[in-house]
Amino acid sequence: MTKSDLIEKISSIYPYMHTRNIETVVSIITNKIAESLAGGNRVELRGFGSFSVRERKETEGRNPKTGGKVSIERKKIPFFKAGKHLKDMINEFGESN
Repeated sequence: MTKSDLIEKISSIYPYMHTRNIETVVSIITNKIAESLAGGNRVELRGFGSFSVRERKETEGRNPKTGGKVSIERKKIPFFKAGKHLKDMINEFGESN
């Protein structure tokens, strides 16, 4: 599902809301999550899951074209851990298909 698919689904559930308002709300939520993670904070949406930032150490990789060694700098990456309710919903949905 893409961001535009999500906006369309919400629009179909709430037809009295303008699509641009739904778009704005979805953008605000995703931007606030990203800002919080960029600030080093953890974001928890009860029942859905939690977002956090993990740091990858500096490693040594290989250039696939030349086979030469390449230094890969350390970096921070987003990490998502699904909540119990989300896991249960996925398993229930999978069993019904």
